[in-house]
Amino acid sequence: MTNRILVIKLGALGDFVQAFGPFAAIRQHHPDAEITLLTTRPYAALAAASPWFDHVWVDDKPKMWQVTSVLRLRRRLSGGRFDRVYDLQTSDRSSWYFRLMGQSVEWSGIAAGCALPHTNPDRDAMHTVERQAEQLSMAGIESVPPADLSWADGDVGRFGLPHPFALLCPGGAAHRPAKRWPAENFAALAQWLAARGTTPVLLGTQAERAEIDLVRAACPQAVSLTGKTQFLDILGLGRQAVLALGNDTGPMHLIAATLCPSVVLFSHESDPTLCAPRGRVLVLRRPVLAELPVAEVEAAIAGLLGP
Repeated sequence: MTNRILVIKLGALGDFVQAFGPFAAIRQHHPDAEITLLTTRPYAALAAASPWFDHVWVDDKPKMWQVTSVLRLRRRLSGGRFDRVYDLQTSDRSSWYFRLMGQSVEWSGIAAGCALPHTNPDRDAMHTVERQAEQLSMAGIESVPPADLSWADGDVGRFGLPHPFALLCPGGAAHRPAKRWPAENFAALAQWLAARGTTPVLLGTQAERAEIDLVRAACPQAVSLTGKTQFLDILGLGRQAVLALGNDTGPMHLIAATLCPSVVLFSHESDPTLCAPRGRVLVLRRPVLAELPVAEVEAAIAGLLGP
């Protein structure tokens, strides 16, 4: 009988969100087990708020030469006395944890010598959702439906947003500017939404303030929540919004997971066949995002919003 289970999912945000279905499926398959998640610090609070885990452990990801930290991690993993591990990270690091724990544990993943390997040689050519579902199927979990997120409702009433509103995510990773549609285009879209009676609500971190401020300057009706939202807030906002538009970023994965109609913009920097958000999602792609016309995005949004 499997009584103690460890699930490993370290990040990044989009990947973590796409593990919601597997998290829920593992819990459903092992309803009476004590399930622990090993994740990184940014996702610990979100995981703890979910109904899927009894414990959430933070992995500080020690380097191999940090002997004291590695030994501490090894003691913790071994001390958990886990019967089974679902390694949803399936990276060199998480496979290394299999060796740290010893090969007696029943391990689902890609670590050499594990008991429940994901053996598909084309796994890296699969979308994350299908890849994880197939991995769990090979471990005996046959069904991985989208997760029920009715529990995920941040206190978004405190923002006092007018309805209807649409979420805009004009930022993205600073070190990957090619993944960003120009902020001027988001500004034009915000004006277009406001003219249709839909309030644009801008999401982002302080690092994305320049793009958000540009949109706000062009569209005073837009509401900026820069730096004011946690992951649970974004999920709550996604459940209330009529639409979302954004670059290929983690927050768009959160929003799409709520089944909010979403338009997600991709450049040559990432392949939507491998990692696009799932849900009520329309992907628009150009090798260079600056070449994606505003009119095409407006038409896509109009199709989602309806008459």
